[in-house]
Amino acid sequence: MRTLVLQKEIEPLPIAESSEFISNYEGILTSEYKDVAKHNYFSSKPNTIFGVKQQIKSRLYNSSLNIGALLKLSVFVIVLTAIV
Repeated sequence: MRTLVLQKEIEPLPIAESSEFISNYEGILTSEYKDVAKHNYFSSKPNTIFGVKQQIKSRLYNSSLNIGALLKLSVFVIVLTAIV
């Protein structure tokens, strides 16, 4: 049995040039289209049980976000008035 050993000089890979970072992403959808889509989603009348369940879940989720934000804001105001 023979062993074959091959050696070849390999050049290092070139360093990739850094590209500029995009800091303001505008997105694909326009705000007008988003508003229309949101209006259609919330004003639609679901015809299936699944649609009704999804609408209830969506409304509960949105209301819980609003309640959480209100609680955080009220605690901030209380702490701010206690400090001042």
